[in-house]
Amino acid sequence: MRQFIPLIILIIFLGILVSANIYLGRRFSWYFDIRKVWLLYSLFASLTLFMIGGIALFTNSEGSFANIVYSAAAITMGFLLYLVLSVAFVDVLRLVLKLKPVQYGVFTLLLTVFISGFGIWNAVHKRVREVEIPLKGLKHEMTAVQLSDIHIGHFWGVKTLRNIVDKTNALHPDVVFITGDLFDGRIRLNSKNLEPLKKIDAPVYFVEGNHDGYSGAREIKKMLRDIDINVLENEVTHFSELQIIGLNHMRADDESMNMHTSSGKPSIKSVLNDLNIFSEQPTILLHHSPDGIEYANEHGVDLYLAGHTHAGQLFPMNFIVPLFYKYNKGLYKWNNTQIYVSQGTGAFGPPMRVGTISEITLLKLKTE
Repeated sequence: MRQFIPLIILIIFLGILVSANIYLGRRFSWYFDIRKVWLLYSLFASLTLFMIGGIALFTNSEGSFANIVYSAAAITMGFLLYLVLSVAFVDVLRLVLKLKPVQYGVFTLLLTVFISGFGIWNAVHKRVREVEIPLKGLKHEMTAVQLSDIHIGHFWGVKTLRNIVDKTNALHPDVVFITGDLFDGRIRLNSKNLEPLKKIDAPVYFVEGNHDGYSGAREIKKMLRDIDINVLENEVTHFSELQIIGLNHMRADDESMNMHTSSGKPSIKSVLNDLNIFSEQPTILLHHSPDGIEYANEHGVDLYLAGHTHAGQLFPMNFIVPLFYKYNKGLYKWNNTQIYVSQGTGAFGPPMRVGTISEITLLKLKTE
């Protein structure tokens, strides 16, 4: 049955797209009295194909043309999502407010533009989220900053990273953790775009994410090591009182299905079993996605730091993603292991955030 799940998801996805295009075509035909509704079907179908093709074909491409096409396609994705939702909202509004069809149409377009514009603004502006976390065995309080899912690529570059570094330094952390998806594609995959990381006033530890893998994990790790970032690959290291475990992006165990990782590779379960971990020491585990917390708990991990979910990033996905990720955003506890899941410092796909924030996490590690 598992082998049919991707096909089932694809069929559902295509069904939703076709239904949305028909819905938009009929509504805009009524709004603006366009009798040839097939023209509208063609328009929305063309926008949908451009959205899919632009993202699928140019995500990992380099050059100005690829950047323009991908950027336009990604923004189109967000715009069409909120166009459908705005039309649905106006359909509800029609039950209590009687206007001319053209007025409904103009209001729908204005609402879509407003939400899309707000979403872009909200994604650009990074917020600091402060969390207090007690760690067993910690003798002196420490502060750490977690950055995750920055997604340097078609939208975010050196200027964005410089802003993130400035906000990070203003928090005066003892240590900084980057939990994957630093890059998103190859368009800005060069050392110049990593220059701001040199100015972080604290040791930095990095683990890869799935998008780093798509972009070129080996190159990314080399560039980070060249600027003295501590890259962890399925290993244990120490900073001050902390024992830090850094894992590559992987499945929880051999029985788990994860579309972002390959089968037949090491898992969190198998790698942790092979590491020399001292369970008596305050221990932080870095892994991109919030999987396998039970195995972290077995090895005495006190705090698990992850990202990946983006907390859904866009409404209404912020209500759907928690159905797939038990640990979606914020702080949780499983037995004696705490897990903090960042909403992400950047954004993937549409450069928008609606219902979520672009987060820089200040972790205040307290003594118990």
